[in-house]
Amino acid sequence: MVKFSFFKSLLLVFIGITIQAGATAQQSFPEPGAHQMAEYLPLLKGKSVAVFANATSVVANKHLVDTLKKAGINITKIFSPEHGFRGNADAGEKVGSEIDPETGIKIISLYGQHLAPTEQELNDVDIMVFDIQDVGVRFYTYISSLEYYMVAAMKSGKPLLILDRPNPNGFYVDGPILNSKFKSFVGMQPVPIVYGMTIGEYARMLLGEGWLGADTVKKKTGFELKVIPCRNYTHQSRYHLPVKPSPNLPDMQSIYLYPSTCFFEGTVLSEGRGTDKPFQIFGHPTLPNILISFKPTSRTGAKHPKLEDQTCYGWDLSGTNEEVLKEVDNHVQVKWLMKAYELFPDKANFFLANRYINKLAGTDQLADQIFKGASETEIRKSWEPGLEAFKKTRKKYLIYPE
Repeated sequence: MVKFSFFKSLLLVFIGITIQAGATAQQSFPEPGAHQMAEYLPLLKGKSVAVFANATSVVANKHLVDTLKKAGINITKIFSPEHGFRGNADAGEKVGSEIDPETGIKIISLYGQHLAPTEQELNDVDIMVFDIQDVGVRFYTYISSLEYYMVAAMKSGKPLLILDRPNPNGFYVDGPILNSKFKSFVGMQPVPIVYGMTIGEYARMLLGEGWLGADTVKKKTGFELKVIPCRNYTHQSRYHLPVKPSPNLPDMQSIYLYPSTCFFEGTVLSEGRGTDKPFQIFGHPTLPNILISFKPTSRTGAKHPKLEDQTCYGWDLSGTNEEVLKEVDNHVQVKWLMKAYELFPDKANFFLANRYINKLAGTDQLADQIFKGASETEIRKSWEPGLEAFKKTRKKYLIYPE
């Protein structure tokens, strides 16, 4: 009887420790700013609110807009970025304005020719909210949308509230710095491809460095930037997104590989759109047929993918999240681009004629280095001065520990 009581006590203690450890682990899991409702609901109560959001704007599996409406917040309009409010449009597809069937609120698309809210669209707005899950990559266009939204807030004299979210690629900084000569919607500021900042930190840098130009000087009285930070997040966190950020980044493997394999959008090769593994596989019909084969087909988010219905030969980088992370090795990898170029038979036509690769890389140096047969070491060394300077600038605006 004594033995039973002793072991029973040990068991209860063990169960208690396990439960406590589980609770601690759960508490330490990164939580987006949108979850910190006590911090920002008082700022929205009794005001007319505009929300910039998409399918990633969730609070405990419910959309932010639905959550705010239930809390009695008056949302007068919704702005949406590339891929639309529900997140199912193709990359670059024109998305028109519409009415959200769930709430009856007008949705205004900020993509294509209409990139920023007009003053007229903001006339009946008291405060602007931004809540989008970014992936921490310069050519992922949500940070460009953020910039236009910030400028509109400045011009209209409206306070801007950013509900911050963890960066799934926030644990490293790498890649060439964008040269202003190649500024476009897929790269607007002198930052590397992977810049290691959350949306909130990036917004602070845009403002603090004066990168918004003359519009910063012209900002009307009333503009104020406020960031609701994440909880339990550091730049070493490995945050797994609960919702895919866009149709062609369906899982963490695509998100981890995207900074490196998106280079293939600037080539004649398929980058995997129209398959189950976008940005995890890449190839072309003319590459050696001893490589893996795949066939891009029309589907939601990739209605007309590159090399549609053609059998391509190439590489499959997919694996477990841990295997992919090890392969990426905290770097923007150029080895896959270099290997594909090496095996491609028509080297003069490897890159698209419009030289989109220069916009993605932010420089014409990368394509030139590959043409001339530069080594991976030489390519990386050319990035170092810009990266060192950027890291010093970045450090001033970090909200979270390294």
